[in-house]
Amino acid sequence: MLAGDEWRGEKDCHVFTTGLGEPIYPDTVTALPRKLINAYNHPKEGRPPAEPLPYARLHDLRHIHATTLLLAGVPVHVVAARLGHADPAITLRVYAHVVRSAETAAADVFAKAIKAA
Repeated sequence: MLAGDEWRGEKDCHVFTTGLGEPIYPDTVTALPRKLINAYNHPKEGRPPAEPLPYARLHDLRHIHATTLLLAGVPVHVVAARLGHADPAITLRVYAHVVRSAETAAADVFAKAIKAA
C-alpha cells in the first residue's frame, strides 16, 4: 500500500518481496536464519550470550511451528491446512511422533480425572 502505483508485484503472490513487490532471490531468505543466529551468538559489541542459539535452517522453523501447534492440541487438519498439506494424512505421517506424545499426555489427563472422580 505504501508503494502505491510503484507496486510491481502481484497481490498475494510471493511471501517475501522487495519493498516494491518484486520477488527476491530465494537464497536471501534461506540464508537469513544463519546470519541472525551468528549475529546473536557473536555480537560485534558486548559479550556473547551465555547460551548461544543452536544452528537452525529456515525449514526448521516450519517444523517448530507445526510441532508447537500439535503439542498445544491444535487439530491435525488445522495444522495441515497451515502447512499447505492437501491431505492431513501427510501431516500425520511427518509428525506421528508428536501426535503420539500428545496422545500419551491426553491419556495421563484422563487417568488423573478418573482417579480424582
